[in-house]
Amino acid sequence: MRSYAYLTAALSALTARVRGRDPERCDVPGWVMITVMTAELVLAMLVPFRTAIVDAVNTALDYVTSSGWRTRPGGRRAGECRR
Repeated sequence: MRSYAYLTAALSALTARVRGRDPERCDVPGWVMITVMTAELVLAMLVPFRTAIVDAVNTALDYVTSSGWRTRPGGRRAGECRR
C-alpha cells in the first residue's frame, strides 16, 4: 500500500511538471542569484582597486614565505626539531 501511494505521488508530480503547472518552473533559484551577485561585487571591487589588491596579496605572501617568519624562542623556526 505504501509503495502504491509513493508511485501515485511520483506520477502526479511528473504529469504536473510535463503539463507546465510546476510552481518553481522558470524561477531562478536563490543560490544562483547569490552566486551571480557575488561575482558582480568582486568585479566591481577588482576593477578600480586591482593594483592595490595585487600589491597587498604580494606583500602578504612575501611576509609569509620570508625566512624570519614564525621564529620560536631559541632561534628555531616552526617545525624544526631540537638537536
